[in-house]
Amino acid sequence: MPLYTFVRFDPVPGKEQQLRDELLRVLDPTRAEPGCLRIHLFESTRGAVTFIIHSECIDEADFDAHAKLPHMTRFLAAVRDLVTNPLQAVRTSRIA
Repeated sequence: MPLYTFVRFDPVPGKEQQLRDELLRVLDPTRAEPGCLRIHLFESTRGAVTFIIHSECIDEADFDAHAKLPHMTRFLAAVRDLVTNPLQAVRTSRIA
C-alpha cells in the first residue's frame, strides 16, 4: 500500500531563500530513489512563508530507507538551523 507523507518547513526569518534552495536540492535525488513514486514541494501563498513537501512512496519500508540515504542525512543536517519547527513527517494512507 502506498505511503503518503507531508512535512512542513517553517523558515527562520531571513532564511527563506536558503531553505527553499535546500528543499529544491533534495528533490531530484529523492525522485531517483526506487521507492519514490512522487515528491512535490509547495510554498504558501498567503501569510508567512511555509513550505510543504508531499511525497508518495511504495511503502513505509521505502520511506524508512529514504531517511538514511546520504542526500537525506546531508539535507537534514543542512536545514536543522533553517527551520523554526521540529521536522515531523506525517505518514498517511489514502482513504478516498
